[in-house]
Amino acid sequence: MLFSLGWILLFGFLIGWLLNQIKIPGLVGMILIGLLFGPYCLSWIDSSLLEISGILRQIALIVILTRSGLNLDISSLKKIGRPAILMSFLPATFEIVGVGIFGTYLLHLSWAESFLLGSVLAAVSPAIVSPRMIRLIENGYGKTHEVPKLILAGSSIDDIYAIVLFYAFLGLVQTEHLQWNTFLQIPSSIVLGIGCGCVVGFFLVLLFRLKKIHIYVEILILLATSFLLVGIEDLVKPWISVSSLLAILVVAIILLWKQPLKAKEIEKGYSGLWKGFEILLFVLVGATVDYHYILNSGGMVLAVLGIGLIFRMIGVLFCLIATSLSAKERLFTMIAYLPKATVQASIGGIALSLGLSCGNVVLTVSILSILITAPIGALLIDLFGKKLLKKEDLDIQ
Repeated sequence: MLFSLGWILLFGFLIGWLLNQIKIPGLVGMILIGLLFGPYCLSWIDSSLLEISGILRQIALIVILTRSGLNLDISSLKKIGRPAILMSFLPATFEIVGVGIFGTYLLHLSWAESFLLGSVLAAVSPAIVSPRMIRLIENGYGKTHEVPKLILAGSSIDDIYAIVLFYAFLGLVQTEHLQWNTFLQIPSSIVLGIGCGCVVGFFLVLLFRLKKIHIYVEILILLATSFLLVGIEDLVKPWISVSSLLAILVVAIILLWKQPLKAKEIEKGYSGLWKGFEILLFVLVGATVDYHYILNSGGMVLAVLGIGLIFRMIGVLFCLIATSLSAKERLFTMIAYLPKATVQASIGGIALSLGLSCGNVVLTVSILSILITAPIGALLIDLFGKKLLKKEDLDIQ
């Protein structure tokens, strides 16, 4: 496993660096490495590493969300207001409805299976979006209307919303009965996640103020706390729903609010962590791809994926009604909400592992959504971010 881990990090970095030199997102090469050396092709990746790939992807997601929170200050969130709330669920809802309707006709799925597929596709990828929005924030792009922060805030909760709906529709497909209590878990999961994050966040602020701790120890404490929050969510899941991912995001926001200088130092440390986990994440995502399913999927799968993206962009436009964003800023927001990767890689294969008849279709569309929207979305964000957003002085309030 260590040998596999070593060459994945080494070759993932090299191929990513080479592609970046010719203006192609490095993650494209990372995904292709995983596809080539994964179990469905050359099978050069140790099976024990693939067995823990879900845990590694989850750690990568924790790093991403923490970095997002460390770049979302309270004053900006207040300024963003209503659009950020709508962006957290409305585009995903539009996409679920679009895939749910057309999936029944184009892929010959039942209504429940189509909406299950829609919920898998509905999440935007923090792995693609967050690092790019953070880079735009650091360089002063879109500051007047806080466009990158709007996208960061909305996309962070968007994933949680999509995951909760996925498990609701999964129960419907399995039992053929809609479990409304699962839908009721959405608000409780969000409220309890925010509450838990506030408690932990203020505790860490107090700890870091009372005790002078080296910055690397503080990073370790924050990372360990995030792991504990995820573990607590699993422990209490049979009785109550708490979003640990949202709690992690809130902890980081509070650190930035109360200790901005320290938060910036911690964010630099997390930026270093991300460089390694980005490679692992996308190589292991590529390793999940069974190209036989993709070759046999046909054009209908691409049609459903395209329809879902169109519905999603319409949903983004609805979120921005009555805002002061320019036409260019609205267009960039629509582009930034296209990429998919992390959530689709995490839950796309669950239906197949449970033996559901729609499992192959759900997995195929999920993987194709990653292979198509992740590189294209990343490329479009990198290409148009500095063209559609205005660069401003970082000292301007």
